[in-house]
Amino acid sequence: MFWLLAILAYLLGSLSFAILLSRLTGNPDPRMSGSGNAGATNMLRLAGKKLAILTLLGDLCKGLLPVLIAGVAGLSLQDQAWIGVCAVIGHLFPLYFRFRGGKGVATAAGMLLGLYPPAALLAVCAWLLTFYLTRTSSLAALIATPLTLPLLAWQEPAALLPMSTLTGLIVWRHRGNLRDLFAGRERHF
Repeated sequence: MFWLLAILAYLLGSLSFAILLSRLTGNPDPRMSGSGNAGATNMLRLAGKKLAILTLLGDLCKGLLPVLIAGVAGLSLQDQAWIGVCAVIGHLFPLYFRFRGGKGVATAAGMLLGLYPPAALLAVCAWLLTFYLTRTSSLAALIATPLTLPLLAWQEPAALLPMSTLTGLIVWRHRGNLRDLFAGRERHF
């Protein structure tokens, strides 16, 4: 059951709502415009609030649904977390879009929401506060994601290894943003 759900999570994660919505509405491919990222932030820049919100909700749900299904199937919390990681990997490297996807933040938030809602709430609050203070989405993601690790270590240690792996992936996907942040060139809203 674990491997079947992991594969299904990856395939679901591979659905890029930013790309699909752009194609449906005649907007430019987000991988070729703006920041080049297939995610909600770039959709906000390229296509406006409505499509950005729809992208955010779609990406959030594709992280949440596999975790909920794994929970209903009776899998352990650690297995649920690894299945959530598979959904995020699908978002990062989507099978249907030549393995060029987004940065995984919204999909990871959906995964956290399914695993342990207080960690998702902490991440959202940290993201919002950082974004409010800096107007920089990438910095908000780079602060919010690792902040969940101590809470998970304390309350849900079974999810710590998968979430640590996921945090590493998200930081790695933001490596260009990190270079731009350190050089003072990162995009602000």
